[in-house]
Amino acid sequence: MSYSESFNEVLNCIPVADETEIQWGKLEKTQLGSLFKDMSKIQQNPEHHAEGDVYCHTKCVCEELIKLPDYRESSEKDKVVLFLSALLHDIGKIKCTKIEDRKIVAPGHASKSALMARELLWKDFGLCGSEEKQQLRESICFLIKYHSFPPHIIKEKNPEYKIFRVASAGRLAKGFNLKKLCILCDADVLGRECYDKEDYLERNEYCKMIAEELGCFENPYSFRNEFSQRAYFLKKTTWRDQEMFNDTWGRVIMLSGLPGTGKDTWISENYPDLPMVSLDEIRKQLKVLPADNQGKVISVAQGMVKGYLRNKQSFVWNATDITEATRGKWISIFEQYGAGVEIVFLETEWEEQLRRNANRKDVVPSGKIEDMLSKLEIPQPFESEKVRWEIT
Repeated sequence: MSYSESFNEVLNCIPVADETEIQWGKLEKTQLGSLFKDMSKIQQNPEHHAEGDVYCHTKCVCEELIKLPDYRESSEKDKVVLFLSALLHDIGKIKCTKIEDRKIVAPGHASKSALMARELLWKDFGLCGSEEKQQLRESICFLIKYHSFPPHIIKEKNPEYKIFRVASAGRLAKGFNLKKLCILCDADVLGRECYDKEDYLERNEYCKMIAEELGCFENPYSFRNEFSQRAYFLKKTTWRDQEMFNDTWGRVIMLSGLPGTGKDTWISENYPDLPMVSLDEIRKQLKVLPADNQGKVISVAQGMVKGYLRNKQSFVWNATDITEATRGKWISIFEQYGAGVEIVFLETEWEEQLRRNANRKDVVPSGKIEDMLSKLEIPQPFESEKVRWEIT
């Protein structure tokens, strides 16, 4: 696989051989150098991070990671995923850190770190537009997104549900699983100077034990079928092995992707006979700009959607749908009317995407696309009955 020159510079610094030291000086001269400088300016709560600033902690985590037997025994590909996850796991603290009640806190930093890592890997390092690059990027991003999960599973009222939900990400991101997540989490704890280190390590072990017992430590749990999996995540059943009767009458195809990924072309090639509800088309008809109030656009879209659903007519929903929350609002409506939902996420190479957008009749400003990329949440398997990622 051919990677960008900037990404290859980073790859060459990753210790994939035993007894290899981390070349921090060399890493700091790569495109990550400015990010490291920003991380070094962010202080942490000394009660939980007496080792120092975010960059200091990150270096400690990476050093601990490469000592772990599980890391040493991993394949070269898995070492790359694990090391880059450790290197970027706390970058969200740059934007999330604040003072509350005279204490340094960074609420939501794991999710923010994943968003920032995705933008960095996608745009700056070119990890997009091919299945292999997508797999590498998303495996890293999901590990980062959930890196705070293992030690807190012990507090969950329904740990089984949460574990299955997180583990399901590995159904699409093949380089992600709970085993790697726990490896990263162990390194994260070992890379801290705090009074409760042993307690956190014990919590991680508890998560490993539960995941192994449930049969989803190295692979996602195998439900009876996609419909039964969806029913479980909707909490329509608490029995994970129950085979639910599929009472949906048809399927709504929900597109997800940034502008310029070829959604219209994909629809014409794959579902030419299905009616389509397109927010862009409705805006054109109503002469509403994307920056204007979208109330009328949403109202018209809802009317069209409910008309198709009442008539039990399958259709394509064509919008960017870049966040889980946005997708969830529409999926809830579709499923209330008895439809099954298939999310199809589309992506292409960054430069190609910008080129396609520039050739559109209604060009989306490149700055707007970059802003959307910074907020992009890739669809996960638990969000609907079926989820696909495709390269265009």
